[in-house]
Amino acid sequence: MAENEALPTPEQLQDLLLESPGFTEFLLELTAVSASLLGGDAPMLCAITVEQETGPATVASSSAEARSLDERQYAYDDGPCLTALRHQRTVHIPDLQADDGWAWYAQAVSDEGIQTILAVPIPTGNGSRSALNCYSTKVHAFAPETVAAVEEHAASLSRILRLAMRVHAPEPYPQHLRSALRSRAVVDSAVSLIMVHNRCGREAAVELLQVASRSSNRRMHEIAQDILRNASDIPVVSGGGDP
Repeated sequence: MAENEALPTPEQLQDLLLESPGFTEFLLELTAVSASLLGGDAPMLCAITVEQETGPATVASSSAEARSLDERQYAYDDGPCLTALRHQRTVHIPDLQADDGWAWYAQAVSDEGIQTILAVPIPTGNGSRSALNCYSTKVHAFAPETVAAVEEHAASLSRILRLAMRVHAPEPYPQHLRSALRSRAVVDSAVSLIMVHNRCGREAAVELLQVASRSSNRRMHEIAQDILRNASDIPVVSGGGDP
């Protein structure tokens, strides 16, 4: 996985919130960035669950698959992510198929090929509970240092998520908006990764993406997808980024 220093700082998370078009877009970018930066050899799926009086909901996910993995737990009112947020403790399942304690969930998601799950609580207060949920198709995908990095990342999300939830009610984004938001979120997430990697501003990051698009004669959306799949493809600012 990426080194810890590659993870967004609290200041960068605040910038991401301030520069995102809206709360939903911010959360979509956040999960995509988390999945890309925390992922290793095997792709990682990430989602954020928030539970309030009305029940749990996936407020954002890095993919439709991640959302589905969360929602199957809601149907049973039980699961790794719900355990993490309700008991405020990390739930790490290194080999889902071999874990008797979660045999029912392994059966429920057998068609998804998920082998490892890591759910980490995000302290939010304000009458709600949250968790960052990570799924991998690789057995024993999360080494101890990866678990520690995800816990550190979740802790850094706490303040910014609490701040965002004070201003916006965390609701699942409507079905008819998901496709459009997802397409835009792919580009926005790639821009955010470029900002984090180069420690530059959004304008410089967008310009890098545009240059990469023009030089390769490919759409920005395609370049952005490549960046999210492989963080090593992130363009680099010549001479360093602006503060």
